[in-house]
Amino acid sequence: MLERYFKNRRIRQGVEIEDSIMTVTEKEKAIMETPFKRQSLSIVWCLISAIWLFLLGRVFYLDIIEARYYSGVSAENRIRKIVINAPRGNILDKSGHILARNSPSMDAIVVPGDLPKNPQDRKKLADSVAEILNMNSGNAEIIFSSQNEKTPDKILLKENISQDQALILAGKANELPGVLVEKTAIRNYSDSVIFSHIIGYDGKITKGELDKNPGYSMTDYIGKTGLEKQYEVQLRGVPGADQVEIDSRGAIKKDLGVINPQSGGDLYLNIDQELQKKLYDSLSGILEKTNTKMAAAVAIDPQTGGILAMVSIPGYDNNMFARGISSDEYKSLITDTNLPLLNRATTGEYPPGSTIKPAIASAALSEGTITPSTIIDGLGGNLTVGNFHFGDWTAHAPSDVRTAIAQSNDVFFYTIGGGYGNIQGLGMSRMKKYENLFGFGSPTGIDLPGEASGFIPDEQWKLDKLKEKWYIGDSYHCAIGQGFVTVTPLQLANYTAAIANGGTLYVPQLANHIKNSDGSEEYFPAKIIRKNFISNDVMQVIREGMRQTVTDGTAQTLKSLSVEVAGKTGTAQFGTGKETHGWFISFAPFNNPKIAMAVLVEGGGEGNSSALPVTKDVYNWYFNQN
Repeated sequence: MLERYFKNRRIRQGVEIEDSIMTVTEKEKAIMETPFKRQSLSIVWCLISAIWLFLLGRVFYLDIIEARYYSGVSAENRIRKIVINAPRGNILDKSGHILARNSPSMDAIVVPGDLPKNPQDRKKLADSVAEILNMNSGNAEIIFSSQNEKTPDKILLKENISQDQALILAGKANELPGVLVEKTAIRNYSDSVIFSHIIGYDGKITKGELDKNPGYSMTDYIGKTGLEKQYEVQLRGVPGADQVEIDSRGAIKKDLGVINPQSGGDLYLNIDQELQKKLYDSLSGILEKTNTKMAAAVAIDPQTGGILAMVSIPGYDNNMFARGISSDEYKSLITDTNLPLLNRATTGEYPPGSTIKPAIASAALSEGTITPSTIIDGLGGNLTVGNFHFGDWTAHAPSDVRTAIAQSNDVFFYTIGGGYGNIQGLGMSRMKKYENLFGFGSPTGIDLPGEASGFIPDEQWKLDKLKEKWYIGDSYHCAIGQGFVTVTPLQLANYTAAIANGGTLYVPQLANHIKNSDGSEEYFPAKIIRKNFISNDVMQVIREGMRQTVTDGTAQTLKSLSVEVAGKTGTAQFGTGKETHGWFISFAPFNNPKIAMAVLVEGGGEGNSSALPVTKDVYNWYFNQN
């Protein structure tokens, strides 16, 4: 019984166990399947959440963080700033006479971003605009097609258009998308030929200039030469803007306000307009008499370095450049053999002739080569070294240094420059030292671009450049301003001013001050290059020698003037040696100099027959006027 019970029990248990095992397996399977379903659903929800978070984050980034940027982009699509050019400052002489002013003008401009996108529509537009502006339609089409369509920058189509053309363009604005009329101004230069080398001119900016001046646009004007270039920053001013709302075609729908421009400052010069005219007229008159065509002169205030007048002949009409010079006009200027574009006063380099002698005398006195009382024989007008003869322009009696300056004694200066007899001589190195002290061989620093340096040689230069040793004859020639020596008229005038004031070499200055648009004034102080580089005693001897040039020497025609003048004539050979430049340097009044001047007549013969008469005429007028 018991065995059957347990057996049946085992059987039942086995069944129960098997049932139990089967039941557990199905549960486990169901339990195992449920997480996978839940996991898939969770992944989906995570993806959806991530996308929503990304979208929300992007909306937050664009609407909050980048709101200002995209608001600006949107405004640019809707609002445009039309630049208002600042009036350029005037240029005036010391008394307030206007030498350069603005005249109203209008330009046709293009905004590439507003041009039609369709090439055929662009061509049609180019044809219409070209007909109005009397342009070649092909040129207009090239301008349209060569621009970046996305740029908001203005491009010049045609400058200085007529009022009728401007009215037609304005009246057809809706038919000519991207083409606008811009009010501007062109320069008007008074007495242009007389002042052209000082004032220079401005003109439309070029691509190369734009790269160097990123604050400009392709429709802006910029100073090209002269003071217009030198003082571009002060003269230009700060542009303003007219903010307008535009439609998709670029048409103006609403005016949103104006940012006013700030006018450029007015530039006041040290130049005396009337003196400039007088000097120009006197030089022109002597050119007619001497049958030459080129001349230059510079007048300086010895007490400040201020330039009172600066003339270069021939000049040119800078108004041609301001209004837009034609190719024929430009070709005529650059092919002219008289070089009217060259400022001879600052960039012309010439042998100075005897005008250099006061500097050589200063060197000899300072170095102890001679004393003020040293007498040197004139040798009958001919100094001989071996087989070489160095002649004088005339035979001179034995002379001291004052008389040698007054009489322009070449033999005297051969002797102190290169040496002769018991006089050791300076030699070229020491002559160069003092010529450099007086400002020769380097730019003066005048406030004009492109100044030349002139040239003072030395022994090593000749050896390096010409592969020749330096001979005593080279020193002789350089001692009288010939040979390899060259100077500019400006350098000679500035050196004369330093002698006049007793030994202070200033930086020559054309500009006196700027008067800003707010009424404030900015003055340019006198700048000293060096002073006291020659002793007062030596400088007084030199001054007395230059005074004797007028009282007893080569410039006695000036004795009739009402003012005491000191000076030095100069006659410089050039080319084959048969032709000569005429020079005269001077200052007056002798005891209280107000003006120092250098006059050059190219190919004018002797200084006392060409440059000297100009000096007399100008001084007679100047001191009677003042």
